[in-house]
Amino acid sequence: MTTTTRPPMRPPKANEPCWCGSGTKFKRCHGDSAQRIRPGRVSPMRAVPATIERPPYADSGRAVRRPEPNVKSPDVIERMRRTGRAAGEILAATAAHIRPGITTDELDAICHDLCIEAGGYPSPLNYNGFPKSLCTSVNEVVCHGIPDDRALRDGDIVNLDVTVYREGVHGDTDATFLVGDVDEASRRLVRVTREAMERGVAAVRPGRPISDIGRAIQDHAEGHVFGVVRDFIGHGIGEQFHTDLQILHYFSPRASTIMEPGMTFTIEPMITMGSYRFTIWPDDWTAVTTDGLRTAQFEHTVLVTDDGVEVLTAIG
Repeated sequence: MTTTTRPPMRPPKANEPCWCGSGTKFKRCHGDSAQRIRPGRVSPMRAVPATIERPPYADSGRAVRRPEPNVKSPDVIERMRRTGRAAGEILAATAAHIRPGITTDELDAICHDLCIEAGGYPSPLNYNGFPKSLCTSVNEVVCHGIPDDRALRDGDIVNLDVTVYREGVHGDTDATFLVGDVDEASRRLVRVTREAMERGVAAVRPGRPISDIGRAIQDHAEGHVFGVVRDFIGHGIGEQFHTDLQILHYFSPRASTIMEPGMTFTIEPMITMGSYRFTIWPDDWTAVTTDGLRTAQFEHTVLVTDDGVEVLTAIG
């Protein structure tokens, strides 16, 4: 069983000091409902040139799962290396524009154009109806935030989730970034989340169960008194955006699939300051923490090798 030394911390009570270190009571700082993220205006879907290769769901908006081997062929792996690196470069280039005042819709436009310049299709676009080319999850948004006309504010944190489809395969990666002057508690959350993802990646070994990944992530996150989201998990990836492999970010004996050389999947833990529970907005996509406390995420697409792991979305 997993080692859990302390439970995730509870949110502060109304008259207690805010978690951000401002010295202000929680109710007047981040406990104020006015501070929470609210839906903004979403612009129309952006067009993709007809010359760009499209995944099967691009026009219909319906992603139909079909059988795909967990262990990829050498040809698929080579294509995934190139596409994964492109995804990493697009994430870094998009993130370079993050600043107070820029809207998440503007970041979506930048990512969209970069995908096309790289000869790829932005995988989220019309995936089961998702209206944008990028997921932008700000502050208490756990994942699947839809870019809109809300401007990023000084002190925000924002996750950019980039997936690109090129050469018939997908490359999926994300990271959480600081916007301007960010409080120390949020900086710590982002740092620990990145470390948790790195520990999950380091746990990848052929012949070992996938549960090793979740154990490593959970032990690190909960050891720092953070929560681990259970309901959103890593997934197999290849010629399809999502395949049947499931990568839990917490320990469970049911995650008993044995890792084999040639498997490709994502590791993408979502770590919370408080409860790992969430609710979904009426848009059917945006997941937010129930207590309004912040959450962060990091993600890589990885390949199981003969003696360990290769990160396919790493750059530099």
